[in-house]
Amino acid sequence: MRVPGGVKHSRRRRKVLAQAKGFKGKRRNCYRIAKQSVVKALVHQYRARRLRKRDMRRLWMVRVGAAARSHGLSYSKLIGGLRKAEVGMNRKMLADLAIHDPEVFGELATMAREAMER
Repeated sequence: MRVPGGVKHSRRRRKVLAQAKGFKGKRRNCYRIAKQSVVKALVHQYRARRLRKRDMRRLWMVRVGAAARSHGLSYSKLIGGLRKAEVGMNRKMLADLAIHDPEVFGELATMAREAMER
């Protein structure tokens, strides 16, 4: 005997249509098209979360490079010097210092320069 799945069926559809809220045209209210659009949107969302991490690291590197140039160093010389000086700071922290606390960044740049000369 077949069991009707009316409640499950409608809940599943309602969930997909709720996820399609804000889409234009039939993508919002036609289940078949909404389902395809939602799946595609979730794929893009998943990919974008990973791309955002890449983009942020790139931005930090650009900021650190610009601040390093203002202190007469290239980005690679600064990073290499900080490694030799055993300063355990990541690019996010360096970029934050470059923007919000340029004096401390200047001290780090001099430390990197001295470490490169040794």
